Amino acid sequence: MKILFLSDEECPALWDYYVPGRLADYQLIISCGDLKASYLSFLVTMARCPVFYVRGNHDTGYAVQPPEGCDCIDGGILEYNGYRFLGLGGSPRYSGGKYQFTQSQMRGQIRRLRWKLHSYPPDVVVTHAPPRHMGDQDDPAHVGFEAFVELMAKYSPGWLVHGHVHMRYGRVERVRQYRNTTLINGCERFVLDLPDREVDPKKKNRLIWRAKPRDQDGNN
Repeated sequence: MKILFLSDEECPALWDYYVPGRLADYQLIISCGDLKASYLSFLVTMARCPVFYVRGNHDTGYAVQPPEGCDCIDGGILEYNGYRFLGLGGSPRYSGGKYQFTQSQMRGQIRRLRWKLHSYPPDVVVTHAPPRHMGDQDDPAHVGFEAFVELMAKYSPGWLVHGHVHMRYGRVERVRQYRNTTLINGCERFVLDLPDREVDPKKKNRLIWRAKPRDQDGNN
């Protein structure tokens, strides 16, 4: 299964200079946040596959105009083509934005999912912010979440894909490894080709769990 991950910067080749058929090889497109809603709506119209997304810290406009035709997986666990995906959007809190969370708030979001995660451990974790000390930065706006490190240590997902830290920031690794998890920075675009799995047609695309994502004040 070929997955196109996107984050933070709209790719000109997929929008301004789009050529019909350019998305034909992908079975799934996933946004790690901070992309224009109109961009994701355009992609789901042109692609022959679903578009999933988590919210970035700058995606407050999604509350009024979300990406049309796309599925938000924030706080959700779903299975697609035999792979389980967990979505955790937002960034560490630095200016009080709607999709910014303290370290303890993000830890609490994951704790509320613990029974589902125990029964359905994710293959791929999709986040906006990176794990702490693994592809993050030292400034308050771009530190990572400690809870993501704990999540990887406990559930051993095969992959964690994030955005938030742009490649142009410098000293940024695109791919790194932590124990059994491959960490990927999906800024602008990254293609991940996963081995195909045998799938019951009835379970090709099924929602396992979706909690209502909370804002920084704990409201749904």
